[in-house]
Amino acid sequence: MKLRHRGDGGVTTLATTVDIADGLISRGRGLMFRRSIPDDYALVFEFDGVTARSVHMLFVPFPIDVLWLIDGEVQRVRTLSAWTGTAKESADTFVELPAGAADGVAVGDTVEFVEE
Repeated sequence: MKLRHRGDGGVTTLATTVDIADGLISRGRGLMFRRSIPDDYALVFEFDGVTARSVHMLFVPFPIDVLWLIDGEVQRVRTLSAWTGTAKESADTFVELPAGAADGVAVGDTVEFVEE
């Protein structure tokens, strides 16, 4: 699966390796305790409805970009610092990417998951 971004600059691929955090343990763990993630990696958290979704960086020793989405439309883009970053936004999906991977992604753009 690939993660693609559609915005004013056309279509770009944000990640070619995409994992879905779909279980209680994988959602709770997220990126904690990993030393790094590949440049082409995304961890996706999908939910049944829209509500405030928070992200924390406890035990994540590297910065990340986070996208909050509603029906594929970007609601917020934020870079979170290692260990201490936190943020919250309403969404039905959020995506964690390596820091810098979301450069050029703006609120109102769309993000889609494409099967290879």
